[in-house]
Amino acid sequence: MGCKIIFAPEAIVDLAEAVRHIAKDDPETARRVGHALIERVTILENFPLLGAPFPNRPGIRKLVSRPYLIFYRPRLEAQCVDILRYWHGAREEQPEFVG
Repeated sequence: MGCKIIFAPEAIVDLAEAVRHIAKDDPETARRVGHALIERVTILENFPLLGAPFPNRPGIRKLVSRPYLIFYRPRLEAQCVDILRYWHGAREEQPEFVG
């Protein structure tokens, strides 16, 4: 068995906001995108170091699921991966991380 995936409250809020935004125009696409973004992180259960390191933030990595970036922190000693943020790649500002 691989690492446990843990979603930070900020990641859940990000995901919900993305789905709500898409659902304004296309509820079915919103549902598919939401499920795809959740499903995308399951690969981290067995490959927690798959994503690229995020510059200037030791320990944080990013996984791409275009057009979204998924920021996460692998904690190998605890056999878990913290999903920190879902971030649309078109946003100009950088995400903030708790902890």
